[in-house]
Amino acid sequence: MNTELIFENTEIAFSLKSDSELERAYFLFKMISIEPLVRIGTAATNFAIKAHLPIEGLIRSTVFDHFCGGVNENDCLPVIEKMYEKGVSSVLDYSVEGKESESEFDFALKKTLEIIEFAKEKKHMPIAVFKPTGFGRFSLYVKIGKGEELNDKEKEEWQRVENRFDKVCKAGKDSNIAVLIDAEESWMQDAADHLVSKMMAKYNTEKAIVYNTLQMYRHDRLAYLKQQHELAKEHNYFLGFKLVRGAYMEKENDRAEEKGYPTPICKDKATTDANFNDGVKYMLDNLDVMSLFAGTHNEDSCYLIIDIMKQKGIKNDDSHVWFGQLYGMSDHISFNLAHRGYNVAKYVPFGPVKDVMPYLIRRAEENTSVAGQTGRELNLLTKEKARRKC
Repeated sequence: MNTELIFENTEIAFSLKSDSELERAYFLFKMISIEPLVRIGTAATNFAIKAHLPIEGLIRSTVFDHFCGGVNENDCLPVIEKMYEKGVSSVLDYSVEGKESESEFDFALKKTLEIIEFAKEKKHMPIAVFKPTGFGRFSLYVKIGKGEELNDKEKEEWQRVENRFDKVCKAGKDSNIAVLIDAEESWMQDAADHLVSKMMAKYNTEKAIVYNTLQMYRHDRLAYLKQQHELAKEHNYFLGFKLVRGAYMEKENDRAEEKGYPTPICKDKATTDANFNDGVKYMLDNLDVMSLFAGTHNEDSCYLIIDIMKQKGIKNDDSHVWFGQLYGMSDHISFNLAHRGYNVAKYVPFGPVKDVMPYLIRRAEENTSVAGQTGRELNLLTKEKARRKC
């Protein structure tokens, strides 16, 4: 393991934060650390939004501004430009969730294409992203994944979903912007995986433009990665994968228990960590045909990647290796890596305040439930506050 603990440097980590922003971050994570408060706050916020109470200003000045870049692309520009001064790129993520209509899917497509167009002339935005269910109905992915016969209307609907994927991937290739496609629940993922593989074969002919996402808390993902490698070698195209630990664990386990099938999730965190690290090692062993986006807030996994890159003589800024964290979290990882010349990108969510609330609530709940996440943020913020007073 790497002996130089680079992530301890809070001066670099929080160099973009003013004293008042540091205090706000401390206050926010302090609130998030109290689980009953998060539950009450979530319920109250949901009620206030449904009742059209005027709370957007309060949300905007606290949790929204900490975890989101703005309400639209231009609103995000100051954040994007400030981070890039420190070597951190941005992935603009239109974080509006749970839509179901064709008009909403078309709007998500339009928004993603606008982001690619917006990013084309900006070095600090080399990557775009979208969710499969942003472009099509969840239940349609499920039906296709089960291998069920589609009726004529559903076949037309699926063709529109595929067309949306294709338009974005083509725009990515034409603009030299990588396209990350997020992973979602396992019971819809097979259909999404099939579609992303199809896009890789079509657009990753010279290098990885299209990236799929592997949630490594699933015990079958390493085998899937190796199978995709064989397919890519056979058909002569490049692979891009974002590796993450995963985001739907409770939902996955609950559904497996309810439906009476074995859970797709690894038996414990240690197994998930080992699976993630094995995936990283496999990809770093095959950088001739693979590009890795390591989406992780785990320091040990980042140190592991650093060590392997050193051992293999892979340059810090090799274009095949990226680190990624969420905006508003793990600045000690992002900015310290960028300071040493590694490729780093922050996911910067944006969208209308009320539409982004499901995303923000998930972030708050995730920080509450992930062991040590909030405590670590608070310790680092406390350390930096003390350093500034010296």
